[in-house]
Amino acid sequence: MAYFENAKKGDKVYGLVFGRGKISEVFTDSHYALIAKFKNGYEVPYTEEGIPGWGNFKRQTLFYADDVDLGDADFSPIEKVLSVKKIIKHRENGKLEVRLPSGKWENVKRCPDSYIEELLEAEKFHFFRKKP
Repeated sequence: MAYFENAKKGDKVYGLVFGRGKISEVFTDSHYALIAKFKNGYEVPYTEEGIPGWGNFKRQTLFYADDVDLGDADFSPIEKVLSVKKIIKHRENGKLEVRLPSGKWENVKRCPDSYIEELLEAEKFHFFRKKP
């Protein structure tokens, strides 16, 4: 039985990437079982297992809001803003993390390159940190 097998339009959900949201559409005969609309305006398709249709995710990132316990998630503030050279160096070494729109820190390898490039082009270096 899949996690979102009995999902209904309007159910409150929490995505580890985008934060709080609601199910806006439910599909029965499709690879993606639902579309979740988040508070920040993003709409993302998900499979019945809660795997998103973007990025390189192989595990569930969407949950019912009542099932979420964020006790071990890292939402800590940034301590030091990295320079462009440090960002490139840590990215090559696999030690670079990016702050997702939900506020959670995640390894840049798990995010789409377009998201990373947008942040770099906009000079939002405070969204990056060295992996602790």
